[in-house]
Amino acid sequence: ELGKLLSILQRVRKASPDEDDLLTMLWEGDFVYLRYRYVDVSVETAAPLADGGEMTAVGTVDTHAEYEDEQESAQPRAGVVSMADFDGTLYFLDEKEIEYLQEEIQREYAHDLRTNVISVLLDIYEQQADTEVRNEVAEVLDNLMVHMLSAGQFLNVAFLVRESLVAAARATDLAPEQRDRMLDLPARLSAPEPLSQLLQSLDETPDAAPPADLLELFEQLRPTALGTVFEWIGRLQNVKLRPLLEEAAGRLASQNTAELVKLVSSSVPGVSLEAVRRAGALKTPAAVAPISKLLTDGSVELRVASLQALVEIGSPTALQALERSVEDEDREVRVAAVRALQSRAYKPVVGRLESMVKGKAIREADLTEKMAVFEAYGSLCGETGIAALDGMLNGKSLFGRREDSEIRACSAVALGRIGTPNALESLRRSQNEKDVVVRNAVGRALKGGTS
Repeated sequence: ELGKLLSILQRVRKASPDEDDLLTMLWEGDFVYLRYRYVDVSVETAAPLADGGEMTAVGTVDTHAEYEDEQESAQPRAGVVSMADFDGTLYFLDEKEIEYLQEEIQREYAHDLRTNVISVLLDIYEQQADTEVRNEVAEVLDNLMVHMLSAGQFLNVAFLVRESLVAAARATDLAPEQRDRMLDLPARLSAPEPLSQLLQSLDETPDAAPPADLLELFEQLRPTALGTVFEWIGRLQNVKLRPLLEEAAGRLASQNTAELVKLVSSSVPGVSLEAVRRAGALKTPAAVAPISKLLTDGSVELRVASLQALVEIGSPTALQALERSVEDEDREVRVAAVRALQSRAYKPVVGRLESMVKGKAIREADLTEKMAVFEAYGSLCGETGIAALDGMLNGKSLFGRREDSEIRACSAVALGRIGTPNALESLRRSQNEKDVVVRNAVGRALKGGTS
């Protein structure tokens, strides 16, 4: 066992710090005749190794000198900052500093890194001319846009769409198919199916995103989105979303007149109706022809909207198309057409109005339509219409019968609209009329009223 012990001692001398210590090696030696034990010199005094006389000290250690050396080495050196200098109390930061640190930590955790990720990807796309790298980045951007739309990160989607166009314009040595793929990102957002799904989700979730984020997203829509936007304006239930979508519709319509004119003839009623309204608001002369066609083919609501649009456009062609609607089969359309032409002082329609005033159909119409036709006729006919109106107000038939009260009252209103001395003289002849309805209408006409 002595040879084994000497071998262990030799190993200990050459052992590295991460190898087994002496005690472990002795235990592994499994000695039978040799005995050993571990002694912690800092806790207990080791037993004497052997009996004998007084032990002689091999050498003495000057502990006092050693302590002084340690104190000298512990003295601070000039120019060295110690953390102990700042550790005056347990909480050595004041309240403002603690609040500042908390705010900065919160701001850092709340910071959205998606914008940075998008910027890095686009930088790689611009700087790396390798086809595989650019295709991989484009695929990542495609997937990222879908994920961000699903997560409601609309501001980041708007940033991605906007910056992708910039990257496609700045990148060098870009193949046509690569450029088309980058330019396809905004087109994908504006496609009917994904845009409809997005608007439906926003309509069903009132507080899905801040209005500023949605407005930023809608600004990235392309002309192809105009039809989908028009369709959803009439279907939205979300009152917060409607003004944002209407603003986007106005921007797209003003920037894309050709697309707007094309949508006037859309087979989707809601799209056509909104396109007509926008064309009128923008006073688009190119829309007169398709809108005029709707005056005969469209629904009542669409025909009325078309009338209003043509009046707003106000071109001679638009007013000429409007003239035919005074004889429309629907009462609402006829009244709207007559009032529209009156507001534009369109004198070429006087002949049609005179035929209506003298015809039988107006006598079977309701009071609202009678008033609209007679007011328009009185506003446009001038002196030439006094004879016909005076005959209706003051004249009698062969058998001494007069016109009914409503026709006479409407004639009085029309004469009041003419307002010339001859017209006023005709009114004065009926000032003492026994019929209350007629007498009141004459009185108001003489005073300049029309109600």
